[in-house]
Amino acid sequence: MKTRRSDRLIDMTNYLMERPHTLISLTFFADRYESAKSSISEDLAIVKRTFKNRGIGILETIPGAAGGARFIPSIDEGEAREFISDMVVEMSAKTRLLPGGYVYLSDLLGRPDVLRQVGRVIARQYIDKQIDAVMTVATKGVPIAQSVSEYLNVPFVIVRRDSKITEGATVSVNYVSGSSERIEKMELSKRSLKQGSHVLVVDDFMKGGGTVNGMKSMIEEFDSELVGITVFAEGSFAGQRMVEDYTSLLRVNQINSEDKTIQVDPGNYLEKVFDN
Repeated sequence: MKTRRSDRLIDMTNYLMERPHTLISLTFFADRYESAKSSISEDLAIVKRTFKNRGIGILETIPGAAGGARFIPSIDEGEAREFISDMVVEMSAKTRLLPGGYVYLSDLLGRPDVLRQVGRVIARQYIDKQIDAVMTVATKGVPIAQSVSEYLNVPFVIVRRDSKITEGATVSVNYVSGSSERIEKMELSKRSLKQGSHVLVVDDFMKGGGTVNGMKSMIEEFDSELVGITVFAEGSFAGQRMVEDYTSLLRVNQINSEDKTIQVDPGNYLEKVFDN
């Protein structure tokens, strides 16, 4: 049954957005809606223009018999700045300060609306990079990795500090904790990551960078390549961080336990992604 254009546009848009970075042929859409390829091309031009104007993403159209359309999610500068600004306000609340100078993040990283934007923002930075997997360490980085992997349409892998019998054979590395300077261990199932993968590391919070540096060593054990490191927030650190090339959405500059104040600013994300 032939589909009306309005119905076609809605279904086509939904289909593309649910399958980011996947090439969908014109023949598939023509058969799905029982419409001519010329009509499908016109529809895709409308979707492409709307995605661009609204900052939703890029719709690549590839000509030829093997061509089609591929949706690449993105976010425009204005929306990214607004989101990071909102997070600065949320993170600056006195109620987030825990004993010992820790900052409570679990409620933010449990909100679907926040995670969707975190995923879009981080994926935007690597829009032109080859990413085969997103890596994080259990447990608080998991929802971030899942969101980013959804927008990049690649698997995410979870490094653990203790092995699980359900993981099978594992690879383990020792690393130095950046804040406590203790020797720690992390493990990853041998089946989780293919040799030669291009890996993006994400995490919720970074202070000395020891955990992130441990994941970097883990990637090397799999003969794979580190593409980038992005964290939701970084904390101030008096010593020398174990990683230098990283991106942060937020920066916690000062914590005053006496009057329970937290000074939070945007991290280096905006200048790295939009100011270059």
